[in-house]
This record gives sequence, C-alpha cells and structure tokens, in this order.
Amino acid sequence: MLNLLRFAEGGAESYQEYARHLRETFLPRYGGEILYAGAGSTVLVAEEGQSWDAVIIVRYPDRTAFSRMVADPGYQEVTGLRTGALTEAVLQATIPWS
Repeated sequence: MLNLLRFAEGGAESYQEYARHLRETFLPRYGGEILYAGAGSTVLVAEEGQSWDAVIIVRYPDRTAFSRMVADPGYQEVTGLRTGALTEAVLQATIPWS
C-alpha cells in the first residue's frame, strides 16, 4: 500500500502517535509491515502541487488483511489521529511486478 501524506499544521506529531499504534498493535495483528517511511524532499518531476510531506509503503499479506484491520474497533478508536493530522492523502493498493 502506497501512502502519500500531506500534513495539516502541527499534524506530523499526531500522525506519529497514530503510526506508533499502527506499528505496535495493528500491523503485527494483521500481518502487515512498514517497508519504507520517509519525509518528502525535493520534487524532481511532478505537476504543481504534487509534492508530499511523507511517503510510506506498507506490505499487507492481502487486501482482506487490510480490510480487517481498518474494521477493527481498536483501530477505529485511533484512526481519528490520522484523519486530524492530514489535509490530503493518497492510499493506493499496489500489485508487485513479477
């Protein structure tokens, strides 16, 4: 899952709290793992407004695992941290090339 994130003013701290819950509880529970997480840097090739504050790539065993995670009542309790932290986000499922 590709995550492109644009933070609200002061939102990075709230997102870090959400990410802590994700790493410590929900990803292990549903078999996910963060493959990459990093801050956006210099945009080299993009349209105006296509820069992002952060990029995260998360591997889930399958789409069902992701769906089960976001439906988890405990996850629902912390997802507000994520929502309030962001002004814009893209979550794009991907399929590995063979």
